[in-house]
Amino acid sequence: MVRKELRLHADQADELTVLASKVQRARREKGERITDNTLIRVAVDLLLERQKELVGSTEDELRVALGLTPRA
Repeated sequence: MVRKELRLHADQADELTVLASKVQRARREKGERITDNTLIRVAVDLLLERQKELVGSTEDELRVALGLTPRA
């Protein structure tokens, strides 16, 4: 793996930590630990898989292209 730094909005960081904990507790088998980084890697894979849909010049435009609401 390659180290990569990113910046998140405070609410994203908080919700990501909560989600990682929920997924970690809900898993059926022990093994690989589910962390914030695990979920970020999965999100990047999803983004790369849907890259043909990614059209826009701003973060909000990119969000809308993927069916998300703008953060504004």
